[in-house]
Amino acid sequence: MFRPFPDIPAPAPRFRLAVFRHALEPDRTGNREVIVSIHPRTPGFSAPGSLACAALSFTWPDGTPVLDGLDLSFGPGRTGLVGVNGSGKSTLLKLLAGELTPTGGGVRATGDIGHLPQNVTLDTALRVDEALGIAGRRAALRAIESGDTSEVHFDTVGDDWDVEERALATLGRLGLAHLGLDRRAGEVSGGEAVLLRLAALLLRRPDVLLLDEPTNNLDLHARRRLHAAVAAWPGVLVVVSHDRALLDLVDRIADLRDGHVVWYGGNFTAYQEALETEQEAAERTVRAAEADVRRQKRELAEARMKLARRKRYGEKMAESKREPKIVMGNRKRSAQESAGRHRILHEDRLAEARERLDEAVDAVHDDDEIRVELPYTAVPAGRRVLTLDAPRTAYGARVDGVLELRGPERVALVGRNGTGKTTLLRTIAGELPPVEGESVVHVPLRFLPQRLDVLDDALTVAENVARFAPDASVNRVRARLARFLFRGARADRPAGTLSGGERFRAALAALMLAEPAPQLLLLDEPTNSLDLASVRQLTSALAGYEGALLVASHDLPFLESLGITRWLLIEDGVLREITREEAVGAP
Repeated sequence: MFRPFPDIPAPAPRFRLAVFRHALEPDRTGNREVIVSIHPRTPGFSAPGSLACAALSFTWPDGTPVLDGLDLSFGPGRTGLVGVNGSGKSTLLKLLAGELTPTGGGVRATGDIGHLPQNVTLDTALRVDEALGIAGRRAALRAIESGDTSEVHFDTVGDDWDVEERALATLGRLGLAHLGLDRRAGEVSGGEAVLLRLAALLLRRPDVLLLDEPTNNLDLHARRRLHAAVAAWPGVLVVVSHDRALLDLVDRIADLRDGHVVWYGGNFTAYQEALETEQEAAERTVRAAEADVRRQKRELAEARMKLARRKRYGEKMAESKREPKIVMGNRKRSAQESAGRHRILHEDRLAEARERLDEAVDAVHDDDEIRVELPYTAVPAGRRVLTLDAPRTAYGARVDGVLELRGPERVALVGRNGTGKTTLLRTIAGELPPVEGESVVHVPLRFLPQRLDVLDDALTVAENVARFAPDASVNRVRARLARFLFRGARADRPAGTLSGGERFRAALAALMLAEPAPQLLLLDEPTNSLDLASVRQLTSALAGYEGALLVASHDLPFLESLGITRWLLIEDGVLREITREEAVGAP
C-alpha cells in the first residue's frame, strides 16, 4: 500500500525484553522453566514515529482531483489539520493510513499507524472485546488458566498478561466502564461506538495516531475524556476536527487549502489570530492593488489621448504643408515609435497591476455561505406539527403524558450518549414503532440521520435531489442546488466522492428541496463532520427554513445560533422539558 522513498531509511525493528513464566512441568530442580523472549511491537513499548509524503497526488475514479503533488511531513507532537470541507482532509488521512492508494507520489511512515475514521461503524454482532481486538488474547488466557499448556496460547498472549486489566482501565478512562467486555457492540450508541474504536487504538498504542472528527456524536463528558486522551498522547498525532476546544490542545495547525498546506505554530486560537491578521493584510493589499489598477487605467487613457492629439496635429501639419515632406515623415515615424513605446509601457504596467490584484484576491479566503429561501416550509404559528402521547421507545426512553410541538418552534434535544435521542428521532420519523403509546406527525416530515444514508452513492448530487422532487425540472433542481453551493460540474459529482461536509450539504439540500416541502425537520447531530465554515453555512441555510425544527446535538454554540425556543432533555430514560440555563449545564 505504501510507496517507499529511496532517501528515507526503513525503520529499525522495535524490540522489548519480556520475561514471563510458562505453565510447564517443573524441571529437575523443581523449578518451573523461565523463558526470556523478544517480541516486536509489544504493548507499553514505544519508538518515535514519523509520517511523510512527497509529490502526493490522488484523483477519484471519476476523474475528480483531490491532491496534486503535496509535500508534507508530521513529526512528534499534536497537529491540527484544518481546511474547508472538500479540501481533502479525510482523503489525506486515508492516504497516510494506507487505506487509499495514491495516484502519484508516495507515503512513508515509521512505526505503527492507528486511524479513527470520520464515520465509525461496528459490526453489531461483535462483542466489546472483539471490537477492541483482544478477544484472542482473552481466550488464550482462559485456556491457560484452565490448564491448557499448548504453545499456541502462550504465543497468542505474548507478554500481554494484563490485557483485560488494561482494557477495562481504558474503557473506564473513556467513560465506558459500564459496557464490560462481553456486551454486544449492537447495544452501544453512536457516541459509544466512537469511544470504543478509540479505546481499541489506545490499547494498540500506535506510534502515529490519525483522528478524523473524533468528537462526532460525543456528549460533553465524553468530549472531555477524549480531550484528556489527546492531551496525554506521547507520539505523533494528527487530528481533523471542528471542535475548537480539541484544536486548542494541539501544538501546531496545518491549513490545507487549494492542495497546499500552510503551517501555523500554536493552537487553534493562535491560528485564528494569525489568520485574521493575514486576512486584514491581504484585504489591504487588495484595496491597494485595485487603486493601482485604476491609476494605470487612467494613465493609459491619458497616454492614448496624447497620442491622438499628436496624430491630429501631424495630419494638420501635413495638410498645410508647412514643413518639407522628408522632415514631416521623420517627425511622423519618431512620433509613432515614441507613441508605441509609451503605449506598451502603460499596457505592461496595467497588466502587472492586474496580476498583483489577482494574487492579492487569491490570498483572501472566500468561504461561500448558503443563501436559500424556503417559503413552502412555513408553518402557521401555533399549528400542531407533532404529538407524543406517552410513547416508550425500543430502548426504554419514554414520555410521561402528552408532549406537543407546534409551528414554527425550534426545539433542541439534549442528553448523554446512549440515552436514546437517536432512537426517539427514528421513532418520530416512523422508522421504529413505539413499544407503547404513539407518535403522531401532523405535517410533512423529513429526517436527516447521523449517517447521512439518505443519499445513493452511485448517483450524482443532482440525481439524488431529483429523487426527492421527481416533478421538478432539471433546470429547477440545478438552480436550487446552486444555492447550496453545488454549481455547474459540482452538481454532477457522484455522492460517493463527496467529503463529509459536502455530503451533509447535499443531503440537507435533498431534504429541504423535497416535495412536498418538509414542515417538520428532524436533525441528528448535524454538525458532525462539518468544519467551522460549514457550520456557518448550515446556520444560514436553516435561517431560511420556516417550519418546525427538532435538533439533537451536543454542540451548544450551534444550538444557540439557531434561536432555539424550547429545550428537551432525555435523562434516566425520561424525556422532559428544561430551561436554557439547565441545558447549558446539562451533559
